Amino acid sequence: MFLHQMEVGRFSVFAYLIGGDAGGDGLVIDPADDVDEIISLAAKNKLTIKYILNTHAHVDHVMGNAEMKKKTGAAIIIHEEDAPLLTHTPMSVLAMFGGKPSPPADQTVKERDLIQVGDLSFRVIHTPGHSPGGMCLHLDQAVFTGDTLFVGGLGRTDLPGGSWRVMLQSIKTKLLTLPDDTIVYPGHNYGPSPTSTIKTERLHNPFLE
Repeated sequence: MFLHQMEVGRFSVFAYLIGGDAGGDGLVIDPADDVDEIISLAAKNKLTIKYILNTHAHVDHVMGNAEMKKKTGAAIIIHEEDAPLLTHTPMSVLAMFGGKPSPPADQTVKERDLIQVGDLSFRVIHTPGHSPGGMCLHLDQAVFTGDTLFVGGLGRTDLPGGSWRVMLQSIKTKLLTLPDDTIVYPGHNYGPSPTSTIKTERLHNPFLE
């Protein structure tokens, strides 16, 4: 499997380019910025970007959607509860982030749905709390946690639709139950390291004590 984590833009967002080792179809998670760099990396590794997966609809994670879709034709996939937010980001917020509005979703998903690309199968884990339709993506021994779980931290819950209680429930019942050695790939570079494990977060994340 080819998996590349890259910090993009000005807001410490992690985007992920994932596909097979031998090329073929791949996908990108949260292409927030630096779209040409992501596309160049895909071309170098003979990957065709088939899907854009958004862990949630907040502007700092989706403001590269329009450019990525225009240049690759990739389909945008997001959880059904966050899909309406993609096209309803206030212009004032877009201006604040210097972002472009996202096109609407081409496909919506829900809890336990599988997203297949090449030989890879991503399982949707619905983790509301940061946003109503926040989702994590489980792939083999990896989980891409968006703004739900960071390395040593959690996503904020003070935005519309956020809930600290719901966030903790999502993490404790759906993420911390994954195998201990599952690698955590967060949505922002906010922690002391770019990745972690479920066991490490269970034992040492101060917000989960």
